[in-house]
Amino acid sequence: MPELYSHTAYIALGSNLQDPVIQVKNAFTHLNQLCKTNLVKTSSLYVTEPLGYDAEQLKTIPEFINAVAEISTDLTPLELLEEILGIENEAGRERPYANAPRILDCDLLLYDDVVMSTEKLTLPHPRMHLRSFVLLPLAEIAPKLNLPNLKLPDGSNVVEFVKTYLNQGIKKL
Repeated sequence: MPELYSHTAYIALGSNLQDPVIQVKNAFTHLNQLCKTNLVKTSSLYVTEPLGYDAEQLKTIPEFINAVAEISTDLTPLELLEEILGIENEAGRERPYANAPRILDCDLLLYDDVVMSTEKLTLPHPRMHLRSFVLLPLAEIAPKLNLPNLKLPDGSNVVEFVKTYLNQGIKKL
């Protein structure tokens, strides 16, 4: 069994360019290779419709492959963010415009119960509770997880909350 470090973090992964399944699986491998970090669990891969595009754009935007990984780490939140941005860059991530199709996107969702907001990083991820492509894979690997500092019904965990998103164009691969 791999060594467990002091902190638990959850990272969302997504891709819709250059063989997205391979991109996400490679990202899992890269997460496990980070210093002071071990990959603990990975969700299934999910096929999701693109969100945030108009009807004309949707004709040319490929579907996404999304997943969530749980890691154990001794990196700080900002160190971890820099490492996952490095994984994106190594994969060839470009940012020509907001919500552009991408080779790989890695978002730090949660880091223990840390609540923080800096110029570089906000935890928990400020939009994760609006995204079925994050919540369904997260619920799969951490069903009892409570989402800190998010406006959930009292006592609601991620599985209870995600039930409202089950019809958002997402399916397990």
